[in-house]
Amino acid sequence: MPYVVALVAILVLLAQPAEAYIGPGAGFALLSSFLVVFTTILIAMLSLLIWPFRMAWRFLRRKTQSKPWVKRLIVIGFDGQDPKLTEEFMKRGLLPNMKKLAEQGSYQKLGTTYPSISPVAWSTFATGTNPARHNIFDFLDRDRKTYLPLLSSTHIGTVERSIKIGGYRIPLNKPEVRLLRKSKPFWSILGEHNIWSTVLRVPITFPPDKFYGAQLSAMCVPDLLGTQGTFLYYTTRPPEGSFKEGGLRFQLDKNGTRMETTLQGPENLFKDGNPPLEVPLHIEVDKSSNTARLQVDGESIELSPMKLSEWIPLSFKAAPAIKVSGICRMMVTELDDHFSLYVTPINIDPENPAMPISHPSYYSTYLSKKVGHFCTLGLAEDTWALNEGVTDDGTFLQQTYDIDRERQDMFFASLERLRQGSLVCVFDATDRIQHMFWHYLEKDHPANHGKDVGKAEHRKAIEEIYKHDDAIVGKAMGELREGDVLLVLSDHGFSSFQRGVNLNGWLKENGFLTLKPGATGEGEWLQDVDWSKTQAYSLGLTGMFLNMTGREAQGIVEPGEQEKEVKERIIAKLSGLMDESRGVVGINEVFDTKVIYEGPYSENAPDLIIGYDNGYRISWDCASGMVAGPVFEDNVKAWSGDHCVDPRLVPGVLFSNVAISKDREPTLLDIAPSALTMFGVTPPKHMEGAPLFTRASFQKT
Repeated sequence: MPYVVALVAILVLLAQPAEAYIGPGAGFALLSSFLVVFTTILIAMLSLLIWPFRMAWRFLRRKTQSKPWVKRLIVIGFDGQDPKLTEEFMKRGLLPNMKKLAEQGSYQKLGTTYPSISPVAWSTFATGTNPARHNIFDFLDRDRKTYLPLLSSTHIGTVERSIKIGGYRIPLNKPEVRLLRKSKPFWSILGEHNIWSTVLRVPITFPPDKFYGAQLSAMCVPDLLGTQGTFLYYTTRPPEGSFKEGGLRFQLDKNGTRMETTLQGPENLFKDGNPPLEVPLHIEVDKSSNTARLQVDGESIELSPMKLSEWIPLSFKAAPAIKVSGICRMMVTELDDHFSLYVTPINIDPENPAMPISHPSYYSTYLSKKVGHFCTLGLAEDTWALNEGVTDDGTFLQQTYDIDRERQDMFFASLERLRQGSLVCVFDATDRIQHMFWHYLEKDHPANHGKDVGKAEHRKAIEEIYKHDDAIVGKAMGELREGDVLLVLSDHGFSSFQRGVNLNGWLKENGFLTLKPGATGEGEWLQDVDWSKTQAYSLGLTGMFLNMTGREAQGIVEPGEQEKEVKERIIAKLSGLMDESRGVVGINEVFDTKVIYEGPYSENAPDLIIGYDNGYRISWDCASGMVAGPVFEDNVKAWSGDHCVDPRLVPGVLFSNVAISKDREPTLLDIAPSALTMFGVTPPKHMEGAPLFTRASFQKT
C-alpha cells in the first residue's frame, strides 16, 4: 500500500508553472490511474458488505425534517438557453413541450450571477450563495506570486520529496487535490437527511462531491494531457507554426502510401526528462477506395474523409504493471495530395478512469457498462478545432449531438431507476452551439466576412438545438409520476460577440499599466508587464485586478484611500466606453465587487467586474494575457456568440410544472433553497435565496 500511495503522490511533480492554469497536469492522469483501478474494485466490494450498517447509521443520525412535499425533483439544465430566443421560438410553435410546461406551471426569466459565466452561475445554482460565499469567480484565477493564470476551481498541491530507484522516481509525500468551491451544494444537504441525489455533469464538480448519492463530474475535468482540451493534428503539409488555441500539430512523412507516427499521451513523470507516453500509429492510404486504414494500440480502423470514428480505446504503458487508459475519436480531414488526421482530445476512459471523475469512484465504470464509452472531458465539445479551421461546422455538430445523446442515455436511465429523491443533469449543447453558430443569426457579423450565410448548410443550427431540447423536455414530461416536480432552467442567456475589447491595452493607454523597457506587449500571460509601475491588470474573462501591496507579489497600490481612488478612476473612465469606429457603447458599467459581493471569500474576487454591452466581450488576445493590439477589434472566429457581458442583459430561463411565487423575479440563488424546502429540509442560514414554491402549489401536482 505505501507504493500505491506513492504513485498517486507524484501527480503534480515537475509541473510547469505556465501550464498550471489548464488543469492538474499530465502526470495526474498517469500516476493516479493505478490507485483508481485498485480502489474501484475494493470500494465496490466493501460497499456491498457494509450497506446494511450504513443504512442503519444514517437512520440513527438523520436530522429532523418536515414531511416532504414531493417524491422526486427532476432538474434539467440547458446551459445558455436564452429567454429571447426561447420566447420567439415558442411563439412560432417550435417548442410545444416547453410551452405546455409553462401553461401547466410557470415560465419566467431567471436572474443570473455577476459575472454571467457558467462556473460562477452553476456554483450559485448548487449552493444558493453568491460568489463571495462559494469562492468561484471565473474560469481562471491568478497566482499572486507569479501573476500566471490558475484554474479557479481546483487546488493541486506539490510533491516536496522523491527518491530515485533505478531509472524511476518515487515520491515520498502525497499532495492535496481539492475542489475550491465552498458552501455545501443542496444535494449534499439532502444527503445528510437520507435523501438520495443523482447529479450528472453539473459544472464545477471536480473532484466530485462526496455525499449520499451518485455524481459524474463535469467542467474542469482535464484530458489525459492535463489540459482543458487539446486536440492533435497530424499532417503531411509543410509546417505552419503552432496553433493559437487548444491544439498540437505533428508532421507526417510519407513512405509511399504508408506513414508511421505515434499518438502522444501524458508525460511519463516516473522517468527523467518526463518523456511523453506514446502509442504507435500506423497509417495506410488507399486512394482507390478513398479510405485510410489506421492501426492504433491493437485496433484497426478504416476511415473515409470527414467521417468521425467511434470512440477508440488507448492504453499508455508507463512502467511494469502501470498504464493509463484513454479514449479518443479520429477523422481524416484530407486524403489527396496531402494527408491530414484530426484526433480529439484524449479523454479519460470512464470504464478505467485514471483519476476520480465520479462518486462513488466506480460510478463512471457503471455508466460506461450501461451506455458505452462516453466523453469525460469537462469542456467536451471541441470548439478550439473549429476555431482553428481544423474541423468544420458539420463535424462540430456531430460531436455535440453525440455527446448530448450520451448524456440523454445517462439521464433517462437514472430517471427510470430513481424512486424518490433528486436528479440533476446539465446538457451543454445549447451553450456550445450558440457560441459557434451565433454569426448565422447576424448577416453583418465579422465572422461572416466573405460568406453567404443565407445559403449556409447549418444556418439554422441554433433553432434546431432548441427544438432538440424541447423534445428532451417532452420525453421527461412523459416519465413524470404523481408527486414529481420538473424544473427546466438555464444558468444564463446569450448575446452576440462581434467585437473584442483589449482591457490591458486600454489600461496601458490610460496609464494604469506599464510595459517593461523594450517590451512589445505581445508576450502572453502578462509577461511584458512592468509590475513596479502597474496599478491594474486584466485576467480571465470578466474581471480586473488591482496590483495591491501586500497581496500581489509586486503590488504598488496601497489598501484604503489609494485603492479607492484607483478604482474610482477606472470605473469612471471605463463605464460607458465608446467604440468610436462604430459609434456605440462597448462597456455599459464596471462593478466594484466590494459593493456587489458579501461573504467570507470576497478577498479572492477580482476587484472589478466588467459589464460589456451586447456584441462585446474581452478580446482573444487580452484573454491570453497580451497587451499589444487595438483596444477594439473585430471577432472573426467561429466562436461568435457569448454571455460574458453585463449580467442584466443575459438572464436565464426557468420552467416548472408547478406555479412559482409571483412576488419577485426568481434568480439562481433561489433554486437550492427551493430544492431543500420541497423535501421538508429547512435551508441553512448561509443560503441567500428563498424558496420559490409554497405547499399549496404541490397539492395540484
